[in-house]
Amino acid sequence: MKSVIYLTMCILLASMMSCSSAGKKEKDGTMIVNQDSVTDKGLQCMQRSEAKASFEYKGKRYESLVVRSPDETLPVVTNEQGERYADNRIRLRLTCEGKTVVDKEFTKEDFAGQVDAKFLKHAILEGMVYDKTSSAGILYAASVCYPQTDLYMPLRLTITANGNISIVREELMEDLYEEEKGE
Repeated sequence: MKSVIYLTMCILLASMMSCSSAGKKEKDGTMIVNQDSVTDKGLQCMQRSEAKASFEYKGKRYESLVVRSPDETLPVVTNEQGERYADNRIRLRLTCEGKTVVDKEFTKEDFAGQVDAKFLKHAILEGMVYDKTSSAGILYAASVCYPQTDLYMPLRLTITANGNISIVREELMEDLYEEEKGE
């Protein structure tokens, strides 16, 4: 349960960090913290974001860079109201003492083995953030979500020191609550 809460907080924190640079003050004194843009094609796009992290793993220094960019070349996602959204592409670059361990671009299709196809059809790749290290490897939290809603699938990526990536779907907090309630 603690890991799911921590994962959710990491995703929210990364989302807030990516939005903080987009804040602007309006004439009436209100602050717009996050405002998605709309392209000339009428597509709503999330803001581009960049998250850097430095950490030690097995006695070596690692640098992580995660960049989320809206990508109009990916299939458009349309919600029930007919609103159209550009999906995102996320580039993960992980280096160890100057040597590249991982340099990969992700789309939501990279998570198709962990997310139901029906959900994936109407979802976008929302974000990815460095979480922590463990004996299994370097952990990242990611999420695929319905645009501008609270409906999402939390995912965990584990990267080994030699660059192998494994992806699993995390338990949703509602699922854990139902399991605890049933005990």
